[in-house]
Amino acid sequence: AEAITASSLHTRLPVPAATDEISALATTMNTMLDRIETAAAARRRFVADASHELRSPLSTIHTGLDLLRAAKLPADSEAHVARLRRESKRLARLIDDLVLLARVDESGLHVRQEDVDLDDLVYAERDRIASVRPQLTVESSIRPARVSGDPHHLQRALRNVVDNAVRHARHRVSLGLAPVAGAVELVVGDDGPGIPSTDRERVFDRFVRLDEDRSRTGGGTGLGLPITRDIIVAHGGTVTVAEAPGGGTSLRIRLPLPEPC
Repeated sequence: AEAITASSLHTRLPVPAATDEISALATTMNTMLDRIETAAAARRRFVADASHELRSPLSTIHTGLDLLRAAKLPADSEAHVARLRRESKRLARLIDDLVLLARVDESGLHVRQEDVDLDDLVYAERDRIASVRPQLTVESSIRPARVSGDPHHLQRALRNVVDNAVRHARHRVSLGLAPVAGAVELVVGDDGPGIPSTDRERVFDRFVRLDEDRSRTGGGTGLGLPITRDIIVAHGGTVTVAEAPGGGTSLRIRLPLPEPC
């Protein structure tokens, strides 16, 4: 019974042949597990179906806002349209995250196995930060590093941690990538308010926001870091949170190096 978790609700207890109290207890617990598994499956289907159905009207909203943005509108109307466009993009990201999490809950995260140059992904994120947040100083120390995995999922995990750092940074974001002791280590830091040591594991729970500095007003959904951990764990790696040198937050991702041929 202790081995049965949310990801293994299909497991059942062995029922002894003897018709005694132990047999009755095992039967009762298996019946309970049937009800829990049915309820969990219904919840996952609801999340997946609702997220899928939301994509079509959201696409229509995107198109309408793009048409409005292209039209000649008064300055105050243009500001409203731009704000609605940002919110619709945020909603699209949330829907994508919910769909991914529903798939993870249903059958785990399936990852392709191919060579991925992590340094290329990190360089791309560094350039993106410089473009969208030119007021931030971006410090980088990037060495060539190749792992085996799914490039789409790894890029998504990297973007999640980078967006988290950018969202909370005051003046500086740091990116570090290097091979270390049979693994590749990626460190993303910021000089923001930091995360108390007692909360550094909670940030990987879904929809967790620690305080007003890390609230939905900053654009986060509370799903980026949980998704990142799911992706990295599926690749055999780990994600941890620590205090950055000089204050702030440092997220450290470790991925195993490919086995030598």
